[in-house]
Amino acid sequence: MNNPTSPDITEIIGNIPNRIALAGGWIDQPFVSKHNPDPWGSMVVASLEPSFRVLDRSGMATSTRKIAHELWNGRLPGENPEDLVRQLYKEENRDKEEPSGSQDMIGLVYPGISRLDYSFTHEGGYFPGHVESCNDPGIARWLESVFSMVPLAPRPDGYNPLGVKNLSPEWIQKLGRTGKDCFSSIIEKDLQGLGRSMNLCMECWEAILPRTVVHPAIKIDLKKILHYYQARYTGAMYSGCGGGYIFVVSDEPVPGSLKVTIRVNED
Repeated sequence: MNNPTSPDITEIIGNIPNRIALAGGWIDQPFVSKHNPDPWGSMVVASLEPSFRVLDRSGMATSTRKIAHELWNGRLPGENPEDLVRQLYKEENRDKEEPSGSQDMIGLVYPGISRLDYSFTHEGGYFPGHVESCNDPGIARWLESVFSMVPLAPRPDGYNPLGVKNLSPEWIQKLGRTGKDCFSSIIEKDLQGLGRSMNLCMECWEAILPRTVVHPAIKIDLKKILHYYQARYTGAMYSGCGGGYIFVVSDEPVPGSLKVTIRVNED
């Protein structure tokens, strides 16, 4: 029985949105984008209503969200999103040798589903030259209907995905194209295309940064789990390097999964 006096979840976890990152991730890092033969590479993020507490250290930008919560007293200011992204980026990456990518901030701040276009020739690859956002409620509801996330385990202590780098221009070019294909598939409500873009993104990760999935500190067989979901459903990829959640797209129910609500700005 529902308790009308129980607190809303945002009273516990705050009102700052969550975010998911889909195909193309890592193209927002200059050490990757500078090897891209294409002028631009893309990745996709979507902003989520904070409807449950997501796992820390799971590729869900929780550290960025905590800083945003402290910076803005628990709620996004009503300012220009690009300005907010730069404020948050500056605050999070203060004195860091390896800065986090700006896609974390954009996914939290920009409503809807967004394609982020990165080029090493634009601001050194740290910020996208263009953000294409979709706030169509029908498209958002469609993505919610086919998207599920299965919790696995946070990335372990001592884990670093950058221990091995195979920065192949061919694979980086493919990576940047998965973001374009992912976004266009979502806009067209093309489930098969969306699944292909996610599966190929994982191939690119394994080729470019093999320790994203296989690492001495990771004690579960992430490759075997990934291959199970990719074989059983239309497409699957990890929420980030080292595990976290596995994102699955399918028109079938996915046992043990969570559903999300995409935050859209209908204005």
